[in-house]
Amino acid sequence: MTKLSGKRTRFLYSTMLAGGVFVLAAGPALAQDGRAVSAEQDSAALPEIVVTAERRTERSQRVPLAIQSVTGEALDDTGYTSVTDLQYVVPGLQYDPTQGAAFQIRGVGSTSFDFSNAKSVSVVVDDVVMDGQRANGLTGLVDIDRVDVLMGPQGTLFGKNATSGVIAVTTNTPRLDETSGRASLSFGEHEDRILNATVNLPLGPIAALRISAFDQGQEGFGRNVTLNRRVGTVHEYGGRAKLYVEPSNTLNLTFSGDYARHWDSSVRTPVSGQPAAVTAMLNALGVYPGPESADTADSSFGQIKTEEWGGSVKINKQFGEFELTSITAYRETGYYNSTPASLLPADQYSYIPFNIGDLATDKFSQEIHLASPSGRFVEYLMGAFYNNLHARQTQLQWATLGQPLYDANGTPRATLYALTGAIGVDANASLFDARNETLAGFGQVKFNFTPRLSLAIGGRYTTDRNSQSLDFITIDPFPITGYRPTFVGSSAAPAISYGKVTGENFSYRVAPQFQISRNVMAYASYSTGYKPGGIAFVGNKYAPYREETVEAWEAGVKSELFERRVRLNLDAFRSDFTDFQATILTKIPDGAGGTLNATVIGNAGGLRTQGVEGNLAVKVTPDLSLSGALSYTDAYFTDYVYNATTNYTGSKLTNAPEWSGTAAIDYERRMGSGLGLRAHVDYAYRSEYWTVVGQPEYSNVPGYGLVNGRLTFTLPNSDVEFGVYGRNLFDTYFSTGWQNYGALGLLHYTSPNARRTLGAFVNVAF
Repeated sequence: MTKLSGKRTRFLYSTMLAGGVFVLAAGPALAQDGRAVSAEQDSAALPEIVVTAERRTERSQRVPLAIQSVTGEALDDTGYTSVTDLQYVVPGLQYDPTQGAAFQIRGVGSTSFDFSNAKSVSVVVDDVVMDGQRANGLTGLVDIDRVDVLMGPQGTLFGKNATSGVIAVTTNTPRLDETSGRASLSFGEHEDRILNATVNLPLGPIAALRISAFDQGQEGFGRNVTLNRRVGTVHEYGGRAKLYVEPSNTLNLTFSGDYARHWDSSVRTPVSGQPAAVTAMLNALGVYPGPESADTADSSFGQIKTEEWGGSVKINKQFGEFELTSITAYRETGYYNSTPASLLPADQYSYIPFNIGDLATDKFSQEIHLASPSGRFVEYLMGAFYNNLHARQTQLQWATLGQPLYDANGTPRATLYALTGAIGVDANASLFDARNETLAGFGQVKFNFTPRLSLAIGGRYTTDRNSQSLDFITIDPFPITGYRPTFVGSSAAPAISYGKVTGENFSYRVAPQFQISRNVMAYASYSTGYKPGGIAFVGNKYAPYREETVEAWEAGVKSELFERRVRLNLDAFRSDFTDFQATILTKIPDGAGGTLNATVIGNAGGLRTQGVEGNLAVKVTPDLSLSGALSYTDAYFTDYVYNATTNYTGSKLTNAPEWSGTAAIDYERRMGSGLGLRAHVDYAYRSEYWTVVGQPEYSNVPGYGLVNGRLTFTLPNSDVEFGVYGRNLFDTYFSTGWQNYGALGLLHYTSPNARRTLGAFVNVAF
């Protein structure tokens, strides 16, 4: 493994060096420092990308960090509607829906059901960290200004420490002295529909209100043959309101509030490995398990509901050339899942007919930071951050473990196994109560030694306190089962039912950069990161885990060539994690003398992710643009011995394809008649990967590519545009996750994106 890793490393950095040599050679000749650009040349140039990755408004090409940015207009062109769809837009970004619902960047992310586990990838919306468990903080991509994906450890400039990266979403700000609006309606196959609207209203000379709302969904392509209902259907709706007040040119305030609701019926469906009798019964009902089947025959309908709401106040105050920013936020999340695992009608076969979780989270956060003026010898930003996240979940799993729930006469089983109970305890459900509290100070100083050479040094001191308790409670079964059975616990109650983990850490970043020419910049960085330890309960056993740390190296070149008609960025990276908080498949007692497979969290001694990334954009003509991005990621465990018989050292990370890439073509033309035409085609590819640690045999997802298209027409002297769209034009099928569920065999999840969807749309602006 060491020899192979060395070859990989040499290949990655050789590729990086070759790209850098090209840019260095082309840069001085093509950038033409100091020469004015004519209006005609400027119209043919690529638009500038402006980001706030370092908490200042600046060109992305001047930031010494690998950033992939997507504008709101680009997201509209793809036709994607959810923040989780960003994985098909940004190479190196992946979303795992199966193990706690979380993002991964460069192969690394948190995939755990544990409530005290912090996310490796932070989703930050309008400067507010969205860290509620089982939620992403954003539903519906409506009225988006841009999305910036920051690759690698982030902590010296953001409130929440993130060991793998940050997804920073910026929504549009209300505009003073402008009354405007936009509405969009699309409808397509499989009842695919998207309805959204935004209105901007001035409220006198110093204030403006912006309101957006959306309703979207799609019918699933699997079916529950017993209940005659679709499996995989999605419905989402919500809205956002932002009030902007600018009492003076040195003070502005933004008040934001949002609400969103998500519902889906995406549940596990059978693939293979079911007992012969179960397979025969499924076949008799018209369900044929397989890797492309999304059908089931369960008597219960599986569903997931999520509600998110919250508000924030952002205050910007200028003190001369200094800017003080305060961000205060409060959020709540409700997550309800009813995901039975029986596959068949309850009078034929049952396994876990009742599997219900109800999670409520609330959080308060406060961030404040002070930024010095830009362009001086010394620039700095310093700030403080406080975050208090509280999660409380009730979980019930009532099982028959293979016996029918009802006999031939319709009489229910008198006794059920309470997998969420405990032996000797008069209770049938678990109650988890977790609190994650963080207090941090952070900052960065940048020294501009010359107009070309600068050095940024950042640091962060963090203290954390994570706690969690496990109690057993009794839930009245009658509203759920229709009768009152007797319950048998699965395993002994934990000897320790409450735990607390405290930690402190200092992490830092050093990043020199050199402006080779006006439009070519080279940079390097070394950074460290940290995630606090936590508390888990595995099969009713108290199981704390240690903090996670990372050391990361990155080097890159950012360039704009040929009068800014070509933008080429390259970077190479490597991150070494110690005590990585990983998931593992293990067995827990089922209460009947057997065991169940369970995914639990623990520490892997070592993990490495390394690779190269590249982005290319070309303005071929004023009407035609090409763009693409490619990422190679080699992510594997360097040390992961779980027990005496299980060694995952050398195993690939889950949900971490080696290759991922995107490509897009955009064409826009105004005809002599005044009729306008815009055409967009994009392609997203990822190579094979697997979804269960150390189990590539059954959890393999073959490589696949998705093609989307959009054709838009605009009328002369009109604010109306209309057109047609297609997602997954070549009808490429893929699974989103696999799970070996004991006696139920191999199950999988599917996605509405795994089939072709064609439709039409109309947009109206005023």
